[in-house]
Parts: sequence; structure tokens; C-alpha cells
Amino acid sequence: MNMRAKVDKPRETALKILYDINEKGAYSNISLNKYLNNPELESIDRAFITDIVYGTLKWKYTIDYLIEKFSSIKIKKLSPWILNILRMGIYQLNYTDRIPVSAACNESVKLAVKYGHTASSKYVNAVLRNIARSKDNLPYPDRSKDTAYYLSIRYSHPVWMVKDWLDRFGEEFTEGLLKSNNDVAPFTVRVNDLKISKQELLDILEKDGFEVENGKYLDEALIISNPSAVQKMEAFAKGYFQVQDESSILVGKVLDPKPGETILDVCSAPGGKSTHIAQIMKNRGTVISRDIHEHKIKLIEQAKERLGLEIIKTEVYDAAVTDNKLEGKIDRVLVDAPCTGFGIIRRKPDIKWTRNLEDKAEIVALQEKILSTASKYVKNGGVLVYSTCTIEPEENEKAVEKFIGENKDFYLEDIANLLPDTLRKESCGRGYIQLYPNIDGIDGFFIARMRRRSK
Repeated sequence: MNMRAKVDKPRETALKILYDINEKGAYSNISLNKYLNNPELESIDRAFITDIVYGTLKWKYTIDYLIEKFSSIKIKKLSPWILNILRMGIYQLNYTDRIPVSAACNESVKLAVKYGHTASSKYVNAVLRNIARSKDNLPYPDRSKDTAYYLSIRYSHPVWMVKDWLDRFGEEFTEGLLKSNNDVAPFTVRVNDLKISKQELLDILEKDGFEVENGKYLDEALIISNPSAVQKMEAFAKGYFQVQDESSILVGKVLDPKPGETILDVCSAPGGKSTHIAQIMKNRGTVISRDIHEHKIKLIEQAKERLGLEIIKTEVYDAAVTDNKLEGKIDRVLVDAPCTGFGIIRRKPDIKWTRNLEDKAEIVALQEKILSTASKYVKNGGVLVYSTCTIEPEENEKAVEKFIGENKDFYLEDIANLLPDTLRKESCGRGYIQLYPNIDGIDGFFIARMRRRSK
């Protein structure tokens, strides 16, 4: 092979993004957006890069296990560039159907020549060819000897997480959850009915070549099965829709705001729920959208302008600090709390590798503080909604039970009539719902609704 052979640009871009994430601790979505902004890239290249980055991150645990099995060199001894080239190559070989073995191997070898030397390119070639030959008979651990370890390798999740879920959910549910975390999440959008009807948007998207179907549960949701770079979609730029999963749309439904009310969203960036609330209110009243980070407030501002929602007032504010001037003044308060994010692993696979058990305790303490602080703003007879994008009881029903136990002027309120019939669970009568990707086919979310007693 020509040692100066030209490397494939999309694969090299994917490599740089993975290096950023795995070696420098960059957030996957931020690093991806930074590199995908390159005007030289075609939309087909962007889709390919996104698939390789998220796919390699998703399967990293299993891929590293296979490297250890098939490599004569320990992972710790490999240069980060060569390790990430190998990871990408194994992802292409084992987890995609449309890339020929020769392309996956040859393009990885070319990258190894550029980012390593002749010996490293030969090493990469040998490991990938060995794995390709064993593709139908990979040496997974013995399930009967250690179920947690087998599941963790088979579905690429950390062992501590698998053990935790096995204890809580049992084997069958856990395996279904792990499997669904590796699925590609649907690209769901919420129609902005203040600007356009659902049918009109459907017609425009289909005319533009998009394959569109109705959401699973909600009238205002559409699923686009072949999305391109969303910022480049004309219907997006005109504010005809907002990208938002159905689980997240349900939060606004459970809050059930009315036109003319004053609503406070204490952790509102990037603005999906705030803009939905303003939309439900028909752009009449006030939505105060707060976030602790200035740069995230800009995202809400952009969404608000694009969607034409004048009633949203953005503020940089720490949700854990009491704002005395708002005490007892707000009709409805939403606490979409920071959380471990274990309900959205299929969207953000790096959550599996960046979270640990210590994080959870820290996050639970912060959630408790934010919920307690936010509750002070609710008027007598007003509504408080607490939501997270996780499936951990300590962050969800246990957090709400603790809050109710310590705040006797709040009670949980039946939410069954606020949800679609097909989603009503027994817990809805008790005031909350837990959604799971493997059971409900939408993001893992928790939503609880409480009311302050009228004095």
C-alpha cells in the first residue's frame, strides 16, 4: 500500500472528535458540532461522522474488551491516536452492515500511517483482520458464570451500572434496557402550532424529501426518520418546529399552564420545555426561563426568537439560591432538575463512561436543594412539577417522597387525565410517572406534579 495514501476526510474528522472526547474530556455533542460546522462537509459526510462517533462511544466498553482479546499490546501501552483508530475500525467491522471489511481495514491503516508509523499501521491491520475473521464467534464472557459481567460486555455498559439495575429490575428487564440504550433514538420534533398546522408542516417536510411519521403518543409530535443537519432545514429556521422527545413534551402537558399565568422554569436551558409552555399558553402571560450559565441562556434566546414566543423572559440565575422577590408569587413552577441522565443514554452514550456512583450522591443533594428552593415561589393553590431524564429512584420518586414528607403544605396530584390514554400507568393516580426506553419507546423520564394547599 502507498504509505502516503490519502486519508478519508470524514473518518479523520471522526477520529479527531473521538480524541477530543476520550482524551480531553470534551462533551460529545459540543465537539461534534464544532467539527461538523466545516462547510466542506456534505450532509452525507456529517451523517457518517455522527454515526461513527456515537457508535464508537456507545460500544467502547465492548470494543476495548475485544482489543484486549485480539491485541498483543496492552491498551495502556497504545498511543491514544492508534487506540481511537482501532476503536473506530472495530465499530465499522462489528456494528455497521454497510461498510465492507476491506474499507474498514484499509482506511484505518491509512490513518495509522498518518497518526503513527509503519509498525503501528501493520499492527492495526493485523488486529482488525483477526477480529473480522472471528466476527461470528467473538469470545464473550460466560453468562452462566457471571451474568453482570457478560451483560456489561455484551451491551457495553459499566459493570457497576449493570449490577445496580440487575438488583433493582431483574435480568429480563435489565437486558431489555441495555439493548434499548444501544438503539438509535428517534429524531422527534414538536410542531409549533402558533405558526403552522401539523398537516402543513408534514407537507413541507415531505416536499423537502424528509420521511415523516406521527409521534408514538402525542398529536403535536412528528418523527423524522432521515433528518439532516437541523440548522440547515428551512422549516427549522422559520420556527415551524422544535426538536424535542415525546418524554420531554409530556412535562409541559403535566404542568398544564394556562394563558395569562406566570410560570417559572428554574433550570430551563436549552429551552425545549420553556418554549413548549409558552406555546401551550398561546403566547399570553409570562414564562420566566432561568439557567445558571450565561451561554446556555443564549440558546433559549435563540429558540424563543426563532419560534416567535415573546412571553419568555430569560434570566441568569442559580436555582439553588432563594430569590426572595418571587416567594409565593408564581402560578406554576417547573423544576427540570440536573440529573445522572440515565434515561437518555441512547442519545448521549458518553454518560455511561463519565458518570459514577459518587456523582449520584452529589446530584441527589443538589436536586433536593433546588426542589426545596423552587417550592417557595409557588402561590397558595399553585402547581409544582419536578422532572428528570433519569431512571434512578433516588433522584425520582424517593426525592419527591422526601420533599412531600418535609413540606406538608404540598401534596401529589393525580396526573392520569393530563396524559395520553396509552401512557397511563398505575402510578399516575399517585401523581407521578416513570418512563423507560425499553418499555415506552421514548426517553427514560420521571415527571411528578404537586400542588400547594390553599391557605
